Amino acid sequence: MRSLLRFSRWLTALVAALLLAASLLAQDGTFQRDLATWRTQHAADLLKPDAWLSLVGLEWLQPGDNSVGSALDNSIRLAKGPAHLAILHLEGENVTLHPPAGGFPQDFLVAGTPAKSQSLRAEGNKDRLAPRMIIGTLNMYVIRRESRFALRIKDAQSLSITGFHGLKWYPPDETYRVTAKWIPYIPFKTITLATLVGTNYDQPVPGAAEFALAGKTWRLEPVLEDPAVAKLFFILRDTTSSTTTYQACRFLYTGFPTNGLDKTGELVLDFNHLENPPCAYTPYSTCPLPPPGNRLSIPLPVGELRYHESN
Repeated sequence: MRSLLRFSRWLTALVAALLLAASLLAQDGTFQRDLATWRTQHAADLLKPDAWLSLVGLEWLQPGDNSVGSALDNSIRLAKGPAHLAILHLEGENVTLHPPAGGFPQDFLVAGTPAKSQSLRAEGNKDRLAPRMIIGTLNMYVIRRESRFALRIKDAQSLSITGFHGLKWYPPDETYRVTAKWIPYIPFKTITLATLVGTNYDQPVPGAAEFALAGKTWRLEPVLEDPAVAKLFFILRDTTSSTTTYQACRFLYTGFPTNGLDKTGELVLDFNHLENPPCAYTPYSTCPLPPPGNRLSIPLPVGELRYHESN
């Protein structure tokens, strides 16, 4: 009878262990599938006609007239397109679009309509609001960085897109998917972010994410780029930047904490989703650098590796 009882207990424990193992395997499989899906989408986003791999130029405007076109006599020379496309006039904090001597090309569109003389909106670090100027495969718009203005030029048939050779990643590791405690800042804190082009801009920080990793407690602060979008933006660097990942930083985007921004809650930080900033792919971007508190003294050997070997 005792033998039968021991066998029954052993069988119960075995079944429980098998169920637990099956559950863990299912979770791991879901983690792997979700990560693979995200990586595929991330690469697809980079290859969009107006995404970062299409960026082929960043031309800083000088006061007065800045002629744009493919001819040699332009102050901003395009690699393709009409010999004389347009004139960008910079005066103080205003950029206006004017036609060249022969008029605007017929297929030159600004914000979806035929080009005409007009003021071009350019707000500091709010590039999405700038009207797009499109001709052929070229997509251009004016950006502002502090008191400086530049023409950003994208090409849907850039060499970076046509010669895309895929992204490189660390192997997935669920150890680096952590649940952090969300510590809200009321009111929001403001930090000044430096950029690779030597400018600075202010961003709101709604709180901090505190988590345990490698036997220590760490704290990272995200910025809130757009209050209308439920997304937090972490700019960070770890010790892999000196060997295998992009030297300046990597980015991590998350949703909002469980109880919103203004209450203590939890926030999942999956460092397997660490991605390169735009400046890892092109020299024509103006990436922010991580604030001092987001520079970790441990390696995060997950996420995206260097795109160019020389990075």
